[in-house]
Amino acid sequence: MRVVAAMSGGVDSAVAAARLLDAGHDVVGVHLALSTSAATLRESARGCCTLEDAADARRVADRLGIPFYVWDLADDFRRDVVDDFVAEYAAGRTPNPCLRCNERIKFAALADKTLALGFDGVATGHYARIVDPGDPDNTTGRRELHRAADAAKDQSYVLGVMDERQLAAAFFPLGDTTKPEIRREAAERGFAVAKKPDSYDICFISDGDTRGWLAGRLGERPGEIVDTSGEIVGEHRGAYGYTVGQRKGLALRRPAADGRPRYVVDTDVTTNRVVVGPEEMLGIDVIVGENARWCGPAPEGLVPVGAQVRAHGRELPATAEATPDGEVVVRLAHRERGVAAGQSVVLYDGTRVVGSATITRTARD
Repeated sequence: MRVVAAMSGGVDSAVAAARLLDAGHDVVGVHLALSTSAATLRESARGCCTLEDAADARRVADRLGIPFYVWDLADDFRRDVVDDFVAEYAAGRTPNPCLRCNERIKFAALADKTLALGFDGVATGHYARIVDPGDPDNTTGRRELHRAADAAKDQSYVLGVMDERQLAAAFFPLGDTTKPEIRREAAERGFAVAKKPDSYDICFISDGDTRGWLAGRLGERPGEIVDTSGEIVGEHRGAYGYTVGQRKGLALRRPAADGRPRYVVDTDVTTNRVVVGPEEMLGIDVIVGENARWCGPAPEGLVPVGAQVRAHGRELPATAEATPDGEVVVRLAHRERGVAAGQSVVLYDGTRVVGSATITRTARD
C-alpha cells in the first residue's frame, strides 16, 4: 500500500514510519506545518510543530530513505482548532483541542489530501489499535478502533471522533507496543529522537498558561465569584478562564464556614459569574451530548457501554442511547465529578471504541 506517515518530529511517529516501511509499504513522510509563525526551538516539553520538530522529522525520513514533505495546514488548524477553542471557552464550555485536531485536521484535511493524491491512507504514532474484519477480536465485521495494549499510553479517547470512513484509511502501527519498547526500538534504529521528551498539554499554548492565553484573545472581563447562596466570595478576570471541578487559582477572600475546600460548580458567561461550592456538588451521573460520531453504525436502543470523559480518565460503567433528535444520553452507574460542557464523552464496548459525543449538559438522576 502507499501510505503517508504523519511525522511530528517525535519518537512515536518516527517508529511508526519505520514499521510501515518494514512491513513493505510504499511510505512518504509528511510533517504538518500548523503554525503561521512556528518557533525555531522548543522551550520545553510542551507544544510541538516548531522548526526544530520539522528538522527532526526530516532527519528520520532521510535515515529511512523515504521522501519527505512539509504540508502547510496552518490556516485549517487556526480555523478548525484554535478559533474553535477560543469560541468554546467564550461560550463557557471546556473543549478538547486534541479531539478537534484529529477530527478536522489529521483524519479530515490531511486524510482528504492524502487520498486525493492516490495514497491508501494515513499513519500516525497514536497508541491505539485497528482491528480488521476476520481478526479474532473483531465483533462487527467492519474495521474497528480499539484501545492500545499499553493502557498507560492509550490514546483511543482522542481518536473517538473518527467515523467509519476515516477508520478505513487509518494506520496505527504502535498499538501493540509500550512506550519503553518504542524508545528502545528508536535507539536501535539510530534515531536521534529516541530520548526526545514527549509533547503534552495544548500544543499551541507552549507555556501552559491557558487562562493567560485566552485573556490575550478575549480580553479581561472582571466579575464576581459567588457561593451557592449568591454571596460574593471573590473576583475573577474572566469567567471563561474557569472550568467545572477547578479548585486551584480561585483566590477566594475567605474559607468556607465549615473550612472545607470549594470548587467551581458552574460558570455563567452571560452574567460573567463563577459559582463555587462543596465537592459533593460536582458529582453527576447523567450526561447529554450532541454531534455524535460513531466508529460504525449508531447503537440501537439502550445499550451497555463504558464511558470515559477525560483523555486519561477512568472508564465508567454506563448505558447509552441515541435519541431521535440527535442527542446521546449516557447514564453512569456511579457518579463522576468535574464533568463540564464542551468536553467529550467517548463510549466503549470492551476495548472497542463505539463512538463519541460533545457534552452539552449534565445532571443527577
